[in-house]
Order: sequence, then structure tokens, then C-alpha cells
Amino acid sequence: MRKTLDFLYDSAAALAALFMVGLLVMVLLSIIGRQLHFNVPGIDSYAGYLMAGSGFLALAHTLKRGEHIRVTLILSRLKPDARRWLERWATGAAALLAALFAFYSVRLAWQSHVFNDISTGNDATPLWLPQLSMSVGAIVFAIATVDEFIVEWNGRPLRADTEALRHE
Repeated sequence: MRKTLDFLYDSAAALAALFMVGLLVMVLLSIIGRQLHFNVPGIDSYAGYLMAGSGFLALAHTLKRGEHIRVTLILSRLKPDARRWLERWATGAAALLAALFAFYSVRLAWQSHVFNDISTGNDATPLWLPQLSMSVGAIVFAIATVDEFIVEWNGRPLRADTEALRHE
């Protein structure tokens, strides 16, 4: 199961990287277009869609690598048992919020599809298409937060940041 989850997180990160490359191409195309006096309609919108998609798709991978920002001011002052319970509470709250976010982002994409919602720009993109990357990223992030919650409850091995707290 761990290999499957890690593959899911890594695949979402790889897709986020592809979106970043697409974003680079859009920005370069826009710059070249300005220099050579041609315009690609909707290029700014597509760059925005790619940027949002890359951000959401990278959330789970970032979480699982311990790269999300953590405020350890309170944790550093707690005894190990209290620290463990606070970590459990925090991962549980994160899992609940991530699941709600995933639900509502999927619902938004579905409603955009049902109502044939299109962008207001001159590209007239059906909005469910760019919202799909947000939904997929939110779902993978929700899975990752539930994974973190389960790992925490099963007695997570000490991480580097926890080890640093122990020596303070």
C-alpha cells in the first residue's frame, strides 16, 4: 500500500512539474509574441490555469516530504506526550479540512460542467477543464492528509523536525 500511495504522490508531483513547464512555455510565448507583435488569445488565462494546477497537484508530495511550513513554537515547549497528542489533533483537523476542500472542489468542477460555465476571457474555455486539475490535486492532498493521520496514530517514527525539537 505504501508503494502505491508514494507512486500517487510522485505522479501528482510529476504532473505538477509538467504544468510548470507548460507555464514556462506560455510565459515565453507571451514574451516572444510581444516582441514580434503577435497575440495568442487567452495565453494569460492558460498560464493562470497551469499555475493553479501545478500548485494544487504538488500539495500532497510537498506534505509527504515534510516541506509544508510548520509552526513549532508551541510544539517545542510541550512534553513528548502532549506533543504527540497535538500532532494527532492537527493531522486529524488537516485531514477533515482537506476532505472538505476536495469535496467542494470536485463539486465546483462538476457544476461548471453541468452549467456549461465558460471563462469570461476571449479564450472561452469551459471552466471545468482547469478546475479538474484543482480537484485532482485536492483529492490527492486529502488522501495524503488521511495517510499522515493514520501514520501519526500508529506511532510515526521520529522525523527530522521532531528530532530537532527534542534537542531544544
